Amino acid sequence: MAQVDCRHFSGYKPCPRSEICDRLTCSSYSAVSERILIVHLGALGAVLRSTSLLKAIHRRYPNCHVTWVTKAPAEKLLENIADIDQVLTTSSEDLVSLKARKFDVAFVVDKSVVAAGILASTQVDKAYGFTTNGLGAILPLNTEATELWQLGLSNEMKFLKNRKTEQQLVHEALALGAFTRDEYQITLSNAEHEAVERRRKVWSPSGLPILGINTGCSGVLPAKKLSVAGHLRLIEEIRRNEVLKKMPIVLMGGNEDTERNSEIAFESGAMVIESSTTAGIRDGIVSIAAADIIFSGDSLGMHMAIGMKKWVVAWFGPTCAVEIDLYERGRKILTQASCSPCWKKDCGRSPMCYDQLDWQAIVKAMAEGVDWQTSLYRPHTLETSYLASP
Repeated sequence: MAQVDCRHFSGYKPCPRSEICDRLTCSSYSAVSERILIVHLGALGAVLRSTSLLKAIHRRYPNCHVTWVTKAPAEKLLENIADIDQVLTTSSEDLVSLKARKFDVAFVVDKSVVAAGILASTQVDKAYGFTTNGLGAILPLNTEATELWQLGLSNEMKFLKNRKTEQQLVHEALALGAFTRDEYQITLSNAEHEAVERRRKVWSPSGLPILGINTGCSGVLPAKKLSVAGHLRLIEEIRRNEVLKKMPIVLMGGNEDTERNSEIAFESGAMVIESSTTAGIRDGIVSIAAADIIFSGDSLGMHMAIGMKKWVVAWFGPTCAVEIDLYERGRKILTQASCSPCWKKDCGRSPMCYDQLDWQAIVKAMAEGVDWQTSLYRPHTLETSYLASP
């Protein structure tokens, strides 16, 4: 008798794990207790951060089957993760396939009409997170989601009063029990591991630690990245530091950063290496994995570095530093701008928040990362936030 309750059973072809579909003889048999739907469409960094929810979901629902719906290209971030059984996108074909399924529990992380629409068109017994009313207004699905919902409605609460990381806020909103600061999940393939080692040898033949500078961010909040002049100033400061001056510096980023990185590399006088910016998200993860210390704004590159357990020096201007958890592997550099955080897409102020950083604090934080990387130093239990000097 076919074991249709097994997570590996498809019903349309023989299972590659066993010639005989029988729970008594198949060592891969895995009964599914609950079928879980996660709806988290974007942004890319937020999707990656939400992989930290997976362990808690599996603790609450042992032997569950997890389907994650996201928006392309975020599915690339979720490849190879053992705690996810299936990843679907918002393609029409994938959304139609959801109509043929039934889920015991859904977790809707996005506060969006599209995410609520996916939930409304799917058979789900119980849902947590967010939905909409008939007018399209976002509402919490459960009482536990009220705090996170209210934070989105009040700048005072979000900017000044909240002391929780985004991981904790979402974890609590989804009623996943005690919060235990589970880590992000990123799983490299064997080929990617090999690419990491090749890249390390090319970038640092002498074996010195590699300093990666993620220069970009998405277009939603363009002020989360330094200017070209800012990056050049940073490179100058790094080259003056006795600990850092001989380290290979690698510029990293996405498609939108290609020209900027070339300009930075040219203006710095052949002092830096340019990593590929056009090979896609998985290649970006490989570059992050090949480095030892990552400097970044609050962007996908920062989240990749956190997920790869790198020493992260992250600077914050328009966004909220308190929402980010570096897991005691890094330092937060806060702008001196009095208007930070603001979450504004457009800003006409001068100087900008990214011009009001303490460069020496950044270099000091990077140097601490060298000690951490070489096991001569381990960071304190609590993170330190370096503020620019008045």
